Amino acid sequence: MTKVWLDQYPPEIPTELSLRSVPVHTYLTEAAELYGDKVAVHFMGFEMTYKELHQQALQCGRALVDSGIKQGDRVAIMLPNCPQSIISYYGILYAGGIVVQMNPLYVEREIEYQLKDAGAKAIITLDILYPRVMSVKAQTDVKQVIVTGIKDYLPFPKNMLYPFVQKKQYGIVVKVTHGEESKVWKTFLKEGKGELPKLDLNFEEDLALLQYTGGTTGFPKGVMLTHKNLVANASMCDAWLYKCKKGEEVVLGLLPFFHVYGMTAVLILSVMQGYKMVLLPKFDPETTLKTIQKQRATLFPGAPTIYIGLLNHPNLKEYDITSVHSGISGSAPLPVEIQEQFEKVIDGRLVEGYGLTETSPVTHSNFLWGDNRRKGSIGVPWPSTDAQIWSLGGTEVLQPKEIGEIVVSGPQVMKGYWNRQEETDAVLFDGWLRTGDIGYMDEDGFFYVVDRKKDMIIAGGYNIYPREIEEILYEHESVQEVVVAGVPDPYRGETVKAYVVVKKGHSVTEQDLDAFTRKMLAAYKVPRIYEFREELPKTAVGKILRRVLIDEEKKKLTEEEIKSS
Repeated sequence: MTKVWLDQYPPEIPTELSLRSVPVHTYLTEAAELYGDKVAVHFMGFEMTYKELHQQALQCGRALVDSGIKQGDRVAIMLPNCPQSIISYYGILYAGGIVVQMNPLYVEREIEYQLKDAGAKAIITLDILYPRVMSVKAQTDVKQVIVTGIKDYLPFPKNMLYPFVQKKQYGIVVKVTHGEESKVWKTFLKEGKGELPKLDLNFEEDLALLQYTGGTTGFPKGVMLTHKNLVANASMCDAWLYKCKKGEEVVLGLLPFFHVYGMTAVLILSVMQGYKMVLLPKFDPETTLKTIQKQRATLFPGAPTIYIGLLNHPNLKEYDITSVHSGISGSAPLPVEIQEQFEKVIDGRLVEGYGLTETSPVTHSNFLWGDNRRKGSIGVPWPSTDAQIWSLGGTEVLQPKEIGEIVVSGPQVMKGYWNRQEETDAVLFDGWLRTGDIGYMDEDGFFYVVDRKKDMIIAGGYNIYPREIEEILYEHESVQEVVVAGVPDPYRGETVKAYVVVKKGHSVTEQDLDAFTRKMLAAYKVPRIYEFREELPKTAVGKILRRVLIDEEKKKLTEEEIKSS
């Protein structure tokens, strides 16, 4: 099937990319030469130039080599967005290691599992997380724990006051002794005296990153991403953002770097193009608005819940965030209503993108500029990327408007799952990746996600797609957030349930929402149950955890059965 979407491309975007066969860290070396005196990182008042970032990353690499890290060894990073997370990332690559990103919210069981599965030899983490890591270290291959703190890169007097803030927030101030097993960050960097190795890296085959999937339906899997995968996807992103100016853009680094979208769209792309990264360690609406206004952020990669949080902030109108000219929303479907509202606030463009951890992560997006975009669509495949719709469970290529599974192919597609050949073979087929997402393509090559294959609800024999219902509910003026899931039903097999967060100052009843949805949905799609909540369970990037809600329902059902027996 021909790539019909290429006819939609503006002349500024190449349909195929000519990739440079250089490892990811080459771009930091070049950035230090091209943009040496430009600010690379802004963090809570602290700033670091590209020259300084490069020097510290080299120093980190030397220290890792001196401590025994060899080419191909895995080194974990468990940090929020802060200068150390960037220094560590490139330092590991300079040493020839493979980065293993870890969520700082992990508890001991999750930390132990991921360190053991990856076979990590070292971990770089935050002081408040140190006790958790040390409690499981003996069960892993980790030889060294390198410990840093937020205060290490705060300007005076914030660095002096931060320990008091930390004690108030977390109830502890951790002190780490520099020794054989544990290293204090600043001392560790100074100890790197040796030469960095001359790496013999295979651009196409050698791994730069083990990025673990969320694991909401089982144990997380390590996605093997090569230097080529990451360079390709960042290069595609750069081609898509063709109006952006090298060395001039200011990128809001709010998406966590331990999530593949934040890592590619902020950490790698910014270094590749000499952009300034403005880092925020966590999402707080007020802080985010203040930061955008003060730092005049121009690029805002984000997730729907972040945009929703800002739109519903009571002080939104007090801030000028019109410096943002472009935003690409990822990690979850972007409701059309939210897209339209946010574009009015920034006076710029917000479009939905699509991808997976397994694709580094982006494969599709709407066009940021011009009039050629489709609301409700994830857009068209990026340069050098192919996509098709296959029959569910089969390999038949479907025609436009026919619903099936989205499959993708391109240089950003993973090498496979770490030590999981059977699971790799289940999703990689003859150069194509099965995404597990149900969707269709229109006649012009724009793709639409109907839903996750595993999230599809089958009620009374009907296939029901939660996203369609969510889009309708988001149009109600009182709905701030919503997620729809299939819950067990003794008669229909499953029934449709909507979990709703109501906007502050608004009031709405189950009967109101039922009447609203019945005007726009077939009767079998209308939610039979509504549950109103203060908040919904989410991942660190704001993706709503539908599976957690379903598991809650199953647990309730089991408890009721036990009581009645």
